[in-house]
Amino acid sequence: MADPVADPVRIYAAETNIPVWSLDGLPDLPGLVARLRPDAVVISSFNRILPASVLALSRFINVHYSPLPRYRGRANVNWAIINGDPIAAISIHLVRPGLDDGNILFQEQISITPIDTVQTLYERLSGIQERELGPAVLRAIAGDPGTPQDHRAATYGCGRSPDDGEITWSAPSAVIDRLVRALAPPFPGAFTHLQGRRVIVTRAEMRTAPLRFEGRVPGRVVDRSSREGWADVLTGDGVLRLFELAVEGGTTAPAAALIRSTRTTLGLSRLDLLRCIEDLARRVSTLEALVHPTMGPVQPAFDDHIMSE
Repeated sequence: MADPVADPVRIYAAETNIPVWSLDGLPDLPGLVARLRPDAVVISSFNRILPASVLALSRFINVHYSPLPRYRGRANVNWAIINGDPIAAISIHLVRPGLDDGNILFQEQISITPIDTVQTLYERLSGIQERELGPAVLRAIAGDPGTPQDHRAATYGCGRSPDDGEITWSAPSAVIDRLVRALAPPFPGAFTHLQGRRVIVTRAEMRTAPLRFEGRVPGRVVDRSSREGWADVLTGDGVLRLFELAVEGGTTAPAAALIRSTRTTLGLSRLDLLRCIEDLARRVSTLEALVHPTMGPVQPAFDDHIMSE
């Protein structure tokens, strides 16, 4: 939930004497709508499905950032970039009990350029919303039924979690580049591991004329510039130049400030994971010996299981 002190909507409402209510849960909503009896209720960035009993109380209008009926659901702008779509869109539609399936009152597409990030697309789409939401709501209040969606063409986007942003370095450069741009701030970011520590790639670009590696280890750093701050990393089919990294906690730095050697390989290999497991097993054994000094080192349980197979 946004900080109520810094929320620009609350600030504007306070300056213009518009009342604001905080809804801790959907049970509060029916009573509020029934009491206010609004001509319309506008939903934007509201990630819950309203039951039919609530929708029956007024005319509900939703703002959805996708070219409906495509990308009903969540993370639509992120998915559009990840999937390499040429366009994103804003749809303003009437709300029905289904998921983003109401009649369209307004829709406009925008192009996705090779340098767009999720933030730049949100800024452009929000500008359209600012211009078109009011007229669309007034049309709906005046009786505009909107245009029905073609439900046969409907597609959906599932929700995303921060852990979904892990970079697979064996993927093509274009795929990784899109993931970085799709999860750029303020989203959690596309991430990899550097010496066992999670780092977020906040800015990168594909190399247009990279050296041709016939022998490649995806994730291997092959060049870096301390002066300019970048580091070049092998992908499944080319080279991605990293400009800026962020460690967990939000501190950002030039990529070359964190990646100090061209012998570095980004990501977690099976060998890295095995080393982590072995290190953890040694620590457990040491702790067991301290707690029960007469027992001596204790073998990890998974070794017992393997030996009994």
